[in-house]
Amino acid sequence: MRVLFLVHSFNSLAQRLFVELSEHGMEVSVEFDINDAVTREAVALFKPDVVLAPFLKRAIPEDVFTAVPCLIVHPGVRGDRGPSALDWAILRREKLWGVTILQAEAELDAGPVWTWREFAMRPAAKSSLYRNEVTEAAVEAVMEALAMIAVGDFSPERRSRGSDWEVTGVANPLCRQGDRTIDWQRDSTLRVLRKIRSADGSPGLLDDIEGTPFYHYDVHPAEGLTGEPGALIARSGNAIARATRTGAIWIGHLRATADGSLKLPAVRVLGARAAQLPEVPDGYREISYTEAGDVGFLEFSFYNGAMSTDQCRRLKDAYIEALSRPTKVLVLTGGPDTWSNGLHLGVIEAADSPADESLANIEAMDDLCRAIVTTTDRLVISAVRGNAGAGGVFMALAADEVWARSGVVLNPHYKDMGNLYGSEYWTYLLPKRVGAENAERIAAARLPMGVAEAVRLGLVDKALTGDPVALDDEILQEATALAATPGLAQRIWDKRMSRARDEADRPLADYRAEEIEKMKLNFYGFDPSYHVARNNFIRKVPKSRTPLTLARHRSTKA
Repeated sequence: MRVLFLVHSFNSLAQRLFVELSEHGMEVSVEFDINDAVTREAVALFKPDVVLAPFLKRAIPEDVFTAVPCLIVHPGVRGDRGPSALDWAILRREKLWGVTILQAEAELDAGPVWTWREFAMRPAAKSSLYRNEVTEAAVEAVMEALAMIAVGDFSPERRSRGSDWEVTGVANPLCRQGDRTIDWQRDSTLRVLRKIRSADGSPGLLDDIEGTPFYHYDVHPAEGLTGEPGALIARSGNAIARATRTGAIWIGHLRATADGSLKLPAVRVLGARAAQLPEVPDGYREISYTEAGDVGFLEFSFYNGAMSTDQCRRLKDAYIEALSRPTKVLVLTGGPDTWSNGLHLGVIEAADSPADESLANIEAMDDLCRAIVTTTDRLVISAVRGNAGAGGVFMALAADEVWARSGVVLNPHYKDMGNLYGSEYWTYLLPKRVGAENAERIAAARLPMGVAEAVRLGLVDKALTGDPVALDDEILQEATALAATPGLAQRIWDKRMSRARDEADRPLADYRAEEIEKMKLNFYGFDPSYHVARNNFIRKVPKSRTPLTLARHRSTKA
């Protein structure tokens, strides 16, 4: 089956569906929804059996949806309509939500229903629900709908009260700031969290802090803190705490309202005002360490997987401290939503010299990776629970084994960010795992990769359960069993000898020096592609064309 993706952007859901459909042997090509003429041309070139819209903000042209089946992935229950499905579901404390596959029509979200999936809601940010529950439900529903099309004898059902299934949703308008305004004197901590979480990712919740408006993101309960509702009462790491009527919340990121303002760590945005607040150590915990017998667990959960210079340095310090513990196995676990996406492009963009900050950030990433690679007294495991991209993938490869949750999407490449060369010792780590030929192919492909393919290539050693609830227990069981393996001491010895041979053959410092020299050309050279691509990415500048690596129908034409 030939499936053309029509997308506003190639977001996490679109990437996961791309991986799943490709894994099932379907021919998949992608076109960004730039204008109707481009869409028509893409359909004419690719001649798809189905057009799939996992993330679309405009209606598909009528002459397209009448000529070929067009399926819309809507993140809402049957009957739900409108562009703010998850926002309203969170605000209204829905217990059950879902994903519906609709046939495209002129009126948005109004077409006949092909299939749907439902899931239990949990108290989480919109972006987290989208990456997890929505994505898993969408994969199941899309695969069922495509199977129906392949059979060819299914007629989608018009949504109506007379149908033999229950319509559970309603049409909703765009959720605006006024629909989630915080009343600090009346709203409980849970209600404040819910309002900000409903806007997390985009657009953020707009609220005044001491008379100045800011968009709020990345919120968590601040246990044990109280104060005057709405007041700033503490800071912890990059976060600031605001009191509510019943407690307090941590706010990890803010964005000013002025044109060109960026979403950045809250302490950085507030500057001197934040510096005056009392510090609460470990109040807002991005990094934590626990032990279970002979196994240590170092968890790092950075917002959207971005790792700034400071975060890299703190994680390296925490890693070195974890090595002081008498464990046999050390497990690195990123956040449940995202493992790591490498450099913090937002902090880099906001720096006085983005080039200098880029270099500082990659040097800090390299220092962290080197500490992992040169650990020879125990086994180190990268347990990848969430999606990973660019330098985050190669940081995972620095460990002895990589375990990944089924359903995770990896993007083991840098070049889409303005032909960025990349570091994190990838020129050593990637060929060592997959061979020189596969390493070259992976770096050039610029495509998302699923865990099944990563296991076949040797990029991942073990595929874990796809159930996020059972995942942590499986990681604990696997790590505990590994620590109790009779041949573990010999394996650690073999690891030490292998590292010594590799170092004698070519020192790690040589790989790093070569990578950094090529990255300096990206940062300081005459070609501004990296800086342009970073700016466009951070500021969400719409794409003017689809990359040929995704638009296979166009690369074939070329």
